[in-house]
Amino acid sequence: MSKALEILKQYWKHDSFRSLQEEVINSVLEGKDTLALMPTGGGKSICFQVPAMINEGLCLVISPLIALMKDQVQNLQNKGIKAIALTGGISENDIIDLLDNCQFGNYKFLYLSPERLQNDWIVERIKNLPINLIAIDEAHCISHWGHDFRPAYLKINKLKEYFPKVPFLALTATATARVQKDILEQLTISDAAFFSKSFSRENLSYMVFEVEDKFHLAEQILRKNPEPSIIYVTNRKSCTDTVSQLETLGFKATYYHGGLLPKDKENHMKLWMEEKVQIMVATNAFGMGIDKANVKTIIHLHLPSNLENYYQEAGRAGRNEEKAFAVLLANPTDITHAESQFLSILPDKAFLNLVFVKLCNFFRIGYGEGIDEKFSFNLNQFCTHYNLPTLKTYNALQFLDNQGIISISQEFSEKITMQFIISSKEVIRYMSLNPSDEEILLTILRTYPCIYDMQTSFNTQLVAKKSNTSEIKVSALLTKLKEKNIIEFLAKKNDTSIIFNEVREDDKTINRVTKHLEAQNNLKIEQLKSVLDYVKTKNVCKNKLLLNYFGEIASKDCGICSYCIQKKNTKKDSSTLPNKIIELLKMQEFNARDIQKLTKFPKDDVIFALQNLLENDEIIIQPNNLYAIKK
Repeated sequence: MSKALEILKQYWKHDSFRSLQEEVINSVLEGKDTLALMPTGGGKSICFQVPAMINEGLCLVISPLIALMKDQVQNLQNKGIKAIALTGGISENDIIDLLDNCQFGNYKFLYLSPERLQNDWIVERIKNLPINLIAIDEAHCISHWGHDFRPAYLKINKLKEYFPKVPFLALTATATARVQKDILEQLTISDAAFFSKSFSRENLSYMVFEVEDKFHLAEQILRKNPEPSIIYVTNRKSCTDTVSQLETLGFKATYYHGGLLPKDKENHMKLWMEEKVQIMVATNAFGMGIDKANVKTIIHLHLPSNLENYYQEAGRAGRNEEKAFAVLLANPTDITHAESQFLSILPDKAFLNLVFVKLCNFFRIGYGEGIDEKFSFNLNQFCTHYNLPTLKTYNALQFLDNQGIISISQEFSEKITMQFIISSKEVIRYMSLNPSDEEILLTILRTYPCIYDMQTSFNTQLVAKKSNTSEIKVSALLTKLKEKNIIEFLAKKNDTSIIFNEVREDDKTINRVTKHLEAQNNLKIEQLKSVLDYVKTKNVCKNKLLLNYFGEIASKDCGICSYCIQKKNTKKDSSTLPNKIIELLKMQEFNARDIQKLTKFPKDDVIFALQNLLENDEIIIQPNNLYAIKK
């Protein structure tokens, strides 16, 4: 038995590797740089976790998702494997302690985001660690041609200079040939071994339906398949609206989007993971790293922006290898307006320049100034002030962020400042009269000794933890104390901050990145065209279309997608359909939907037969839209 298989059995309790896992592991153990293209649910993490356990030293894992890092670290720790993650919100002193642990504590895994590599002092500390493998998860993020480009990924190749003999393992689930080439070039591993698993999912049925009433069909699908499901929508409002609609129909559902507070994200995720609700309605923020084996149905109520995202999102169904469904619902309006709506929110050079100048003016940054300055930012306020279109402005700001001209951070935290406006003696008197508030107040006084003298930044979570109570109780007490004129406190949402990384140079700044803007816009147009082609193409297997997009040729139809099923149904002799309808209507009256469902004929055939029967005066249609035998 190989050492790799021993490790797999000992820690993961599996008797064998999945397809390609062993090949990738052997490549890494031979010291080769490796690129592994493995579809969603293919077991990518095993490919770096097993060889890291075999070799002496520490595996450095670079991942873009905090939730995924935390989940993997927890899973490793549960197996008795020493692993830590440098996530956001950790103080510099704590980071130093964690890196000391890595250096001297015989740890096997260190997870961090690519943005951490922008801190030179962290990189200096990493240089001294006993690294045996560098794993880059979601490696497509390094490519300008990828669907989730992250500028910070471009810093990773520096690690090759510091660790020339340490193998790189780049892992991704979705990458076109162009993106694969870019990954190798950007990481400077052009001679890497390449392993690719087929994108085909034999148990996953790709269904595309063009219907007027999308929600009605979604309801039917969800009732027929009561197992865990995900509905993808394009914006936050659609999340809450869809959940409301589902709940009125008796479904249990929750939602997930980027604007939720971290604790709300966690709570909503928990409800769905523990199957206290059937349906998760989400934007693409509910993304990489979601691992629930028994998801039966993925429904896209809106057109995805690209096939990479669609494939990843659809691939969250059927990871238990049982039959599952990825359903894309479209109506004529979606398809007709998609291009014009999409093109209208792509910023061109002139608009990008306008947004940058207005942004500098908004924060009163003069020409040649602004570097390293940080500001709280509200997008809606900014757009209203200058009468700018919100989505187009957002895309322009995202592009400036991607190019490193500015840095946008989504904090979604509540900034609270507080000060006592009565004397310390009066506070003590208040505590003696209100003993239930004493513990929280004592904690506040111990934590913030200057709180009598000035407005002081206040952390409700920290106070709640130290006083062994809840944030709700702390917030309620603050409100009560303010009403009694004991304290002054201000609370405001501080959901976004902007840092200017360069001095203001207007045209010079924008001219430098124009070619990248044009390339990005062209890429997005190409990607949308691929989505529309996928939806509109009626005469090709949907699985074949997807595989072809990723550069894979399928020799035969899948047999289970919407095209293949329709192809099978058209072989049915529709000449018998009128008689079948007559026999049904002899029993009772039915609407067209029920007739189609009961006869199991295609919708167009049913409509054609009903029209003929009406013209021949054999049946009538009632005011309630039910068909009946003409008497």
